[in-house]
Amino acid sequence: MMENQPLVSIITPVYKAEKFIAETIKSVQQQTYENWEMILVNDVSPDNSVKIINTFAEADSRIRLVNLEENSGAAVARNTAIKFSKGKYIAFLDSDDLWHPDKLMKQIRFMEKGNLPFSFTAYEIMEENGTRTGKIVHVPDNIDYDGLLKNTIIGCLTVVLNKETIGHIEMVNIRTRQDFVLWLDILKRGHLAYGLDETLAYYRKVEGSISNNKIKAAKRNWYVYRKIEKLSLLKSITSFTGYAYHAIKKHR
Repeated sequence: MMENQPLVSIITPVYKAEKFIAETIKSVQQQTYENWEMILVNDVSPDNSVKIINTFAEADSRIRLVNLEENSGAAVARNTAIKFSKGKYIAFLDSDDLWHPDKLMKQIRFMEKGNLPFSFTAYEIMEENGTRTGKIVHVPDNIDYDGLLKNTIIGCLTVVLNKETIGHIEMVNIRTRQDFVLWLDILKRGHLAYGLDETLAYYRKVEGSISNNKIKAAKRNWYVYRKIEKLSLLKSITSFTGYAYHAIKKHR
């Protein structure tokens, strides 16, 4: 079975992940799709994350740990993992999130069948303790650059990119929203992102995390519009209005 499956490189930055990293790795090992490599990049985590990952890596050759020399943030960690990746496909999974066992099987089949460059799926929000909330973020059939500016619907934990089709993949080195900027960059090149509206991933809502701070996220979005995408004030306002509407709807 594995010889017919293109290699998928799974990118996971690691920092203070000891509470959840074992569960995250197990959700990858439980995939019905077997031809993957998981590249975990230790961003100088001060806890037991490395010890836990090494236990898994010793037992499963598909799991690889890379250590950064200094704490550099998620963008640098992900870019480092991408440089080490050997797969046709790049998938992203943060160290506290989970995948459905059929996630890769269904998504790679979807991409191979349509020769798609970029796909994302629906996902469910979990409480910090892993309790499923039943709150599902559904996704459209596809989204383009202008659509994504107004609706940050793409969950990083659901994304798979075809490296052969897209070419250069690198996240801008900012503290948050580096994934959003990468999706915009790829869509600006003329690609579409294709949605598979099946719940194939589980996003953990961790209290106090950067991604869970809505005011900071809104400010960071504005920063992306004005400083990175260099949108006009009017385009920034219309994009932000759309973003705010969809963000409230998504987390209501």
